[in-house]
Amino acid sequence: MNDIRTFYIETYHDRFFSHPPAWFTMYLWLELVYHVPVSFWAVGALLRGDPKVPAHLLVFAVQTALTTSTCIADYLSWSDYSNAEKIELGKLYVPYLALSVFMGVDMWTRLIKSISGTSKAGRRKGD
Repeated sequence: MNDIRTFYIETYHDRFFSHPPAWFTMYLWLELVYHVPVSFWAVGALLRGDPKVPAHLLVFAVQTALTTSTCIADYLSWSDYSNAEKIELGKLYVPYLALSVFMGVDMWTRLIKSISGTSKAGRRKGD
């Protein structure tokens, strides 16, 4: 595992992994405590059509977009990094941000459809 980490740091010069700020360490804990369990749960839940999927994955997507955006904003401010180095980091972080935004929009849409299927009295339309 250290070989992969070393390769990553040497290849991408990602300061978050060589000299992580305190907030980044907290983000790693969020990944471990929240993202990993939800990811395992979501695979089965998506396959069986669990109605809780949109709510859980909306939270997942928003948290991912927020933490990834923070990282992008931070590395763009690194004055000792060249634009080429920042672009290389962007190739890793920006697609992850795009995926989380896509997931968030998808889950928001699913959640709204689910909520809109219920009238103010709490009954389904047509009942």
